[in-house]
Amino acid sequence: MSRRVVITGMGVVSPVGNDLPTFWESLKNGVCGIGKITRFDASDIAAKVDAEVKDFDASKYYKSKPELRKTDLFMQYAMAASTEAVEDSKILESDLDKERFGVYIGSGIGGIDTFYKEAEKLMTKGPEWVSPFFIPMLIGNMAAGAVSIRFDAKGPVLPVTTACATSTHAVGEAFHAIKGGFADAIIAGGAEASITKLGTCGFINCKALNLSENPNEASLPFDARRGGFVMGEGAGVLILEEYEHAVKRGAKIYAEVTGYANTSDAHHITAPDPSGAGAVRTMKLTMEEAGITVDDAEKIYVNAHGTGTHLNDAMETQGMKTLFGDKAKDLHISSTKSMTGHMLGATGAVELIASAKALQDGIIPPTINYKEADPECDLNYTPNVAVNYQAEYAMSASYGFGGHNACVALKRYEG
Repeated sequence: MSRRVVITGMGVVSPVGNDLPTFWESLKNGVCGIGKITRFDASDIAAKVDAEVKDFDASKYYKSKPELRKTDLFMQYAMAASTEAVEDSKILESDLDKERFGVYIGSGIGGIDTFYKEAEKLMTKGPEWVSPFFIPMLIGNMAAGAVSIRFDAKGPVLPVTTACATSTHAVGEAFHAIKGGFADAIIAGGAEASITKLGTCGFINCKALNLSENPNEASLPFDARRGGFVMGEGAGVLILEEYEHAVKRGAKIYAEVTGYANTSDAHHITAPDPSGAGAVRTMKLTMEEAGITVDDAEKIYVNAHGTGTHLNDAMETQGMKTLFGDKAKDLHISSTKSMTGHMLGATGAVELIASAKALQDGIIPPTINYKEADPECDLNYTPNVAVNYQAEYAMSASYGFGGHNACVALKRYEG
């Protein structure tokens, strides 16, 4: 069985907006969501900026304060984005078989804030002070579990944890589940809330973060000045639905999901394979399933992983040049991480949402704060200003610690 799959709802919590319209307007206008760290005292650490979610009111998504207190922030972000996506899709207003309605929401790190606070209680007050809700607030599957409970989704529920590739894999696996006939609709995406002192210090000490104190010089994908990523947070959730099911109920369709691949570098615990071989294989397999060829290069928007680390951006560029050859220069590429920072396990879904909107509206979002070209990164990264261009296809790629590679392809929906 092979069925068509479309996107019928989307929801976002991000450093540049806590709903889909605000998020997309920010991307089109090159709004930078990076600023001074306010979540904790950063005076004694090397990193001074991050990309925090702002003005988020979790109480809007929970019935009571006691219920809210039993959830980690990553779960709250997931619930908010899922609620927007479900309401946007209007899928619950249809004749939906809840046993064929699933949830694939992952998190790269899970409840690290809860972990830190409860460990501190244990060390300072004693074992009896550890919350009975510590484990369900900590474990990375609980965002998917809570969303499944909220929306009575009794079909396949599969949280994914593949570091920065988490939510690209979650959406891709959901796509294959629906395409293969195992579900009719799935709430898919990822959530992350790792902006804590512990998490930030961990990334500083593994030399992953940019240490600039200037928000406009911190997240610099493909720029010669790049020196690491900026910690971000939030959630991105999409409603994936079987095409006939969506058409029958008169659903709004943003884009069609047409391809997905999942591979491993099998190279290093944190560094990507510098040859880009894993990225090439992942994009090639995605294109084969999607029916996209190298000759389609000028019709393709690539939302690159584009972290702003030296190794990733050079590897990713080399991968696209290896795969597309001379036609790589015809690709329309950007890294929205220049605006959102790196949202870790949420980043892939958020970037797929940006990709779907790019296809729908005929706008390529920019890579902001791009100033100095790098000979290793010599493709079209849509510098600084959005471009009006009607792409036919979009590909969003993510590469995670451990060598995890993921790519999802979308096709513009014409009705």
